[in-house]
Amino acid sequence: MNEYPTEEQLKKIEEWDYQDFENLALFIQSIWHWGDEYARISDWKQDEFHTEYRMFELITGGWSGNEDIICALNRNQMFNMMCWYSSHRGGLHIYHIKKIKN
Repeated sequence: MNEYPTEEQLKKIEEWDYQDFENLALFIQSIWHWGDEYARISDWKQDEFHTEYRMFELITGGWSGNEDIICALNRNQMFNMMCWYSSHRGGLHIYHIKKIKN
């Protein structure tokens, strides 16, 4: 996608339900500038505690529209508390989206 995210899209990210973060990652990937190259979602993995998760890597590439999406994610407190893993100089943000058990 080459367009800036709309205010509606950013608000949707901020308010996304915590029980559906896997679809949030797919939504972000669909509106991310440079799509699949700079917004990657891994297959399921397991951490040292046997918790299943998908790694969600976002690279802003310095593009301000992608930075706006990161800011919206930062305002989603549940996403940050549950998924944030690390942020790095240069615009790399890594999240672990854990599998919700029924």
